[in-house]
Amino acid sequence: MRTLSKILLCLAFAATTAKAQTTTHMLGIGQSKILDTYLTPEHFSGTGYTYLYIKDTAPTDSLRRWTTTIEHEVDFSKTKDRSGNASNLEVSYNLYWARYYNLQPISNLRLQVGAAANASLGGIYNMTSSNNPAQAHASINIMPSATASYDFRIGSQNFSARYELNLPLIGVMFSPNYGQSYYEIFCQGNYDHNIVPTTFISAPTFRQTASVDWHFSKRMSLRLGYLGNYQQSNVNNLKSHIYAHRIMIGITRSL
Repeated sequence: MRTLSKILLCLAFAATTAKAQTTTHMLGIGQSKILDTYLTPEHFSGTGYTYLYIKDTAPTDSLRRWTTTIEHEVDFSKTKDRSGNASNLEVSYNLYWARYYNLQPISNLRLQVGAAANASLGGIYNMTSSNNPAQAHASINIMPSATASYDFRIGSQNFSARYELNLPLIGVMFSPNYGQSYYEIFCQGNYDHNIVPTTFISAPTFRQTASVDWHFSKRMSLRLGYLGNYQQSNVNNLKSHIYAHRIMIGITRSL
């Protein structure tokens, strides 16, 4: 009985102390550029908004070289065509789950190399079209990923600069075929190559972030950064891209 109590106590202690976490909440605004030839060959541009949540988890023991990062990104934009006569509404959600191996070549520099899994879901609604007014987007991607972080001081204040890059590799996505309606897919059950394997050639999607943290307290930081998310594809004789450029600001907390 005493041995069991010791085991349970050790497990409880490990559960509360074995991992260090950092969470970040950010809001962003910037330009969106959209093309989807299923709806129209026109290019659209306008203002977009983003909410980004980041959670980094690292063991505090000898396995600290591995870090797990989870990111939730929600985007919304309203865009117009070049003539200003047609409008699009776009909304998307991206989940990123990444596993990194940590390197520290010098004392203030930390490098991370690994891979990220990205699940994306969203859609575009053309507010002025009565023929095929909406297009859905769904995909899963495996992306090589790397980050670099550098700590520095200005006077008595501590700062950190960070850069993250996710590159395309392979994945799978949903797409109607050229000239195929959603009624044919979902009501008549006419499958026409609608689940499409993708590579870095057919879907060269990539993402980058750059940020600077001001550590104004022991556990809290103010983060200012840039997010660039470039999602694009050329499958089933249809071209699509959603380019998001955002200036981001938020708060980071270490737990």
